[in-house]
This record gives sequence, structure tokens and C-alpha cells, in this order.
Amino acid sequence: MSEPTPLPALPVTFRPGRTRVVLLTAGVAIFAVLSGVSLLLDQLGPGDRLTFIVTGGLSFWALAQLARVKVVADETGVTVVNIVTRRRLDWAEILQVNLRPGDPWVFLNLSDGTSLPALGIQPGIAKKRAIADARTLRALAEARATRDSGQDEG
Repeated sequence: MSEPTPLPALPVTFRPGRTRVVLLTAGVAIFAVLSGVSLLLDQLGPGDRLTFIVTGGLSFWALAQLARVKVVADETGVTVVNIVTRRRLDWAEILQVNLRPGDPWVFLNLSDGTSLPALGIQPGIAKKRAIADARTLRALAEARATRDSGQDEG
């Protein structure tokens, strides 16, 4: 039998730290290279230079959107920020926290019968950290569900 996961002080934010660093570093590098090329090539006109810089800026923006994913747990529930969506959930809405072998990220099974991907916990580069984060979120959800159901009965 494994020992229970200790619950962290709330609020707690889960993010794929290494993945975030890689994405933001790549975004800055792409922007810098494209901007540098646009300024160093003498044969480019102003419109061409602007196109290079805008393309670099859009590339950085796209990678920054990928890097913004997170899961924030607080006393009242969980906020899941994915690439283009943000969803606020009460603790009672989360029935199960899943991270199965081969899953690209955590999935939250919800009381409405749907499943919500939580990209803020993903085992890509830091598998052990993602597993620990998933266990912590699962323990928080179970503790809150137990506490909330105990308050409803009292």
C-alpha cells in the first residue's frame, strides 16, 4: 500500500516547467533570428523586413500560447488553462484525475459525464514530476470531495 500524498498549501499551480522553458527559449530564438536576418540582408525592402519580423513575432506568440498551460488549485476549485481555453471547476465537479501510461497529459473526469484535458500536467520532458503532480491533484480532489460531502450531510 502506498503512503498518502501530502497535501500542499493552497493555492498551488501545476505547470510543465521544462517544457515551458524550451518553448519560450525557442520562441525568443526564432524571433531574434528572423528579426536579425531581416536587418542584415541589405537587398530586403521595408515590407520584406516587416514580414520577417511579424513572422518571428507570430512564431513567438504561438509558442507562448503553448507555454501558458497550467492547472491552478485553490480552496474553492480548480482552474484549467489550456492552449486557447480557460475553465473554472468546483471541486465537486471533479470525479477522477487520470494520468495513464501513454497519456500526453492529465484528464479530469467530470460530473457532467465529460472528460477535460488538463495540459498543465504533462509527462513529456519531466515524467516523474508529472506523476507527482497528478497524484497531488488527485489527493486534493479526493480530500475536497470528502470534506464537501461531509459538510453537505452535517
